[in-house]
Amino acid sequence: MNKPHSLYIGLMSGTSLDGIDAVLAQIGPNGETSALDAVSTSFSPELRKALFDLQSPGPNELHREKQAGNALALAYAEAVNQLLKKANLQPSDITAIGAHGQTIRHQPHLGDMAYTHQTLNAALLAEKTGIDVVADFRSRDVAAGGHGAPLVPAFHAQQFQSPENLAILNIGGIANLTLLPKDGEVTGFDCGPGNMLMDAWIHEHQGNTFDENGNWALQGKVNEVLLTKMLSDPFFIKAPPKSTGRDDFHLTWLQEKMGQDNHHAEDVQATLLHLTAHSALEALLRHAPQTHTLIVCGGGARNNALMNLLKVKAQHVFKGSIEITTSDSAGIDPQLVEGLAFAWLAWAHKEKRPANLPAVTGAKGPRILGACYPA
Repeated sequence: MNKPHSLYIGLMSGTSLDGIDAVLAQIGPNGETSALDAVSTSFSPELRKALFDLQSPGPNELHREKQAGNALALAYAEAVNQLLKKANLQPSDITAIGAHGQTIRHQPHLGDMAYTHQTLNAALLAEKTGIDVVADFRSRDVAAGGHGAPLVPAFHAQQFQSPENLAILNIGGIANLTLLPKDGEVTGFDCGPGNMLMDAWIHEHQGNTFDENGNWALQGKVNEVLLTKMLSDPFFIKAPPKSTGRDDFHLTWLQEKMGQDNHHAEDVQATLLHLTAHSALEALLRHAPQTHTLIVCGGGARNNALMNLLKVKAQHVFKGSIEITTSDSAGIDPQLVEGLAFAWLAWAHKEKRPANLPAVTGAKGPRILGACYPA
């Protein structure tokens, strides 16, 4: 007799530091996952600043990080409570919450001393919601010699099926690719900055948290010299498995590439838009040139300028042989894919099923991911 479907909640607050997506997921006995409802909430300016400041070394870090982890747990709890109210559910209806937390350090290249750290007081989240919380998904993979990232390819492989060569491009703060060949092993890797640098640049100059539809980028002109300098970063030609984050790509990195030259702010934004599109398509061409369809998800899928640029560049890079669409075509809101993925990762933990892909992360083998904090 098959087990019944179960309800999980996935929480995602990405590298862009724009807020929280809370997704109510129904998951079947074989991991088949669908979104039933969702809410999105914004970070308070204070929490966003606290998390942003922790991205680089500073005074009294331990205290500030613990305070930010508490504040994030409270913000997560509020999002969960809003979602339960919207769906007319009780905490007892939910099997578990999958909570990624906020990455503030990612150092997978240090051998036995490698680490990745996502701040979150998961015990406080369990206490405030009355629901089991599964968190800290990356550490087990890192302990097994992997990068602990990206984690979503395993979910993509579960969720997206095609008789053709398929690829998934998730554009959050960081962009990552999942390659799903019709014959062959699932692979994936981070391919470079997604929204992160664009968000940081517009926040620096206009105070906005993101460039809606890429409208500001469209006011600028691409600086080809600057784009070439940015694409010369060794990360882009590094062979997978590979992962990245704010440790590698940040405003100081951008300023170093800009040097002493004078740049119009909107031109830099336009160039960053091209960086995201170019680096993703070049990585796809290098590692999966026979891709028939590219499905885009994440917040970047809602950036019309970025989507249009991907389609235009793809016509040149792939000679018109690739179709680019969003996960809407597969019945999943692009903004909810990562939240669904962490609901699925919580399910995998509860079911004691390995959820990493060693071909993606470089781990020694399959591992059960996460740590559970009972309600």
